[in-house]
Amino acid sequence: MILHRCYLYFTVLLLVSSQATAIGQAKDGDTTANKWEQGPHGLMLRRILPPGPDPKELPEPDSAGARALTRYCVQCHNLPSPYMHTPERWRVVVERMNRRTQGEGNMGILMKELMEGVQTPSQHELDSLLAYLGKHGQKAIDPGQYPDLKTTVAGQSYSEACIQCHELPDPKRHTAKEWPLVVERMQKNMAWVGVIKGNVRNPHELKVQDILDFLERHSRTN
Repeated sequence: MILHRCYLYFTVLLLVSSQATAIGQAKDGDTTANKWEQGPHGLMLRRILPPGPDPKELPEPDSAGARALTRYCVQCHNLPSPYMHTPERWRVVVERMNRRTQGEGNMGILMKELMEGVQTPSQHELDSLLAYLGKHGQKAIDPGQYPDLKTTVAGQSYSEACIQCHELPDPKRHTAKEWPLVVERMQKNMAWVGVIKGNVRNPHELKVQDILDFLERHSRTN
């Protein structure tokens, strides 16, 4: 069993290494899909994160921070949404990802081989990216403002579902009209994660109407 796991581990690392090199050698301006098609393992890389937003749908898509996000993060996985993490969490994630692009991390010299050909942001680009994610990162819910988060079925359903993937967002982030589309998108992401990674509750068990009831009850009014 141990030998089998080691074999799978190093097989994955080798696949990522060859794909990262192909991505790094892609011409500027190529789409993510085109970059991944240059290597044999694009489908595997798509599995690191669920399909993300269209770059044009990002907040302030023409800003320096958004450009850095769409240029560097897609070298190894789908484009992440700025709402995926809180600003505090983003600082930790970006620092870890930036170290990996420089060949540093918990795998020693093997990380350098994995990141061969992957571009690293300049300090100015990194600062712009952190400022952007700090401005548009997820605003976590304050449980003290929502007592029914723990005392009602709707609140508990919301908490149990959303905490599996990210910080619980404040219901006032969207209006009652906007929340159904957001929840529908999250359902698709959870189905994707459940199929690909197998570590998230079956999405069919989610009490979607209860979740919507909680969100719409506390949503932004305008």
